[in-house]
Amino acid sequence: MQNYTEVPFFSLSAYFDTGSFKYLYFFIVISLYVFIIVANVLLIVVICMSRSLHEPMYMFLCSLFVNELYGSTGLFPFLLVQILSDVHTVSAPLCFQHIFSVYSYGNVEYLNLAIMSYDRYLAICCPLRYKQCMTFHRVAVLIAVIWLPPILVNFFTLSLIVPLKRCGNVINKVYCDNHSVVKLACSDATGNNIYGLSVSALSVFAPLILILYTYMKIFRVCFSGSKQTRQKVTNTCTPHLASLLNFSIGACFEILQSRFDMSGVPNVLRIFLSLYFLTCPPLFNPLMYGLNLSEIRLKCKNVISNGTH
Repeated sequence: MQNYTEVPFFSLSAYFDTGSFKYLYFFIVISLYVFIIVANVLLIVVICMSRSLHEPMYMFLCSLFVNELYGSTGLFPFLLVQILSDVHTVSAPLCFQHIFSVYSYGNVEYLNLAIMSYDRYLAICCPLRYKQCMTFHRVAVLIAVIWLPPILVNFFTLSLIVPLKRCGNVINKVYCDNHSVVKLACSDATGNNIYGLSVSALSVFAPLILILYTYMKIFRVCFSGSKQTRQKVTNTCTPHLASLLNFSIGACFEILQSRFDMSGVPNVLRIFLSLYFLTCPPLFNPLMYGLNLSEIRLKCKNVISNGTH
């Protein structure tokens, strides 16, 4: 039987000494964080204050931008502290809070993108039934579906990993994640691993099936429709597809890195890719939707111009 002790903190071994460059990295990270906050808050305010944007598509976008703030706020302040610190440790309670915020952010993001694809499917393939299907009540229920299941599932996940007796405290990442903590368990964690794989599979494949189904229908309408229909599909679906691809690439690597040995990948590249799905969507999505959707772009210009006068 292995010896174990109560672990009050975890050591994050993926950090390395950057010397005086840490101040440059600190400046870059804090600049990104400020941009994420300003861009996402601006779009949330524009959507909430403009009655013409109180439509289902923009309500789902507002939910997406709130999640970008939630995910980045769960990560960036911690990264800033670690960049300036000489000792890269995190207390056990804060580590578990990171696990909850990172995984709930990812689950909410993917569900949000899946519901947005369903909204686009109704708007393009069933335009006459769209307002009947997408009532205020239906939109509220769908937003609740986006947020509540990930929160409940991740609370339950924490209830499984917090009581585990651990024989070590070294995590080879720049932040805490579920599988890394479970691997430190002294006792048999097969049940936790099966549960983790099941939740991961459900979290990935359930939204993916909805996304594939809706876009098959959308592309069928697109290719069989007029030039005007194809233009409408391009304008409304391109930002969504770009956001989906951007998030999926980062999330896919993070899942692979959590489950498989990635020691052959250079440490800097591992760090970059593990942070990708937590940093790039909050940066990319406000720009993508703010620049490509003319209604939001015009409202943002009005808000900014009014604020400068």
